[in-house]
Amino acid sequence: MSNSEILVLSGMSGAGRSTVAHALEDLGWYVVDNLPPALLPQLVSKGSGPDGKEYAVVVDVRGGHFFDELMQALDELKKNGSEYQLVFLDATDQALVQRFESTRRPHPLQGSERIVDGIAREREKLDEVRSQSDITIDTTNLNVHQLEKRVGEIFGSGKVQGIRVNVLSFGYKYGIPVDSDLVLDARFIPNPHWIPELRPLTGLSAEVSDKVFSNAGVRDFVKSYVSLVSTMVPGYIQEGKKYLTIAVGCTGGKHRSVALTQEIAHQFNGLKNVGGIEVSAYPTHRDVGRE
Repeated sequence: MSNSEILVLSGMSGAGRSTVAHALEDLGWYVVDNLPPALLPQLVSKGSGPDGKEYAVVVDVRGGHFFDELMQALDELKKNGSEYQLVFLDATDQALVQRFESTRRPHPLQGSERIVDGIAREREKLDEVRSQSDITIDTTNLNVHQLEKRVGEIFGSGKVQGIRVNVLSFGYKYGIPVDSDLVLDARFIPNPHWIPELRPLTGLSAEVSDKVFSNAGVRDFVKSYVSLVSTMVPGYIQEGKKYLTIAVGCTGGKHRSVALTQEIAHQFNGLKNVGGIEVSAYPTHRDVGRE
């Protein structure tokens, strides 16, 4: 896709626009949600988005009267010679009703009437948009992960899949992080806290890190752990998981867990990719400085 081309995403409410928008972001697109259509030509004139990313714009009936300007804006793009792809998301009325009922949210056009009345109004309003779409995706029988995979198949050509690993140190005395996917207990390592000259330092210092990894088997353990988790990465990607949080804990979250977190992130970044899947790791330290 050239820098002058833009992806316009529209469709029925409840058909999965948010899921598709997030999937596009994961593929490296710069997504603009609910942009007034009249601003489309100005956006296209800018070329690519921040950091050279391709633009994807979500336009739907939430824009109220602004949405009525969509076809006019697309006509202006054509006249200017700007390239775009119009993607329309659809699903059966029954599927849409079930989705709205499960989330207990009203349809944006139902007013004081039933969900089916709002869906009928929206179909009429979107009829011309659907008829001119370049790509139509029926999400009736797709769950979230299947829809993400479909988006990757259509728009991820030539793009390398990736997973972001957040390696998070913490102290058990402050509680296990609620967003942990995997928890690693570093309390099997002798605690540098009991060495007076190391007590005021953290695992970010070379002195503490060297002490932690001078213990027999620790460096091999970390290497084996990274190798083990890396075998799980393809499965995570297949299940639609793009972010992984590994929580590494010790008593106070200051010495052992911090040193291990730094090394685990370093080793993951050294892998670069696992089976064609890019791996990027970022160390963060929740409880350093908390005591």
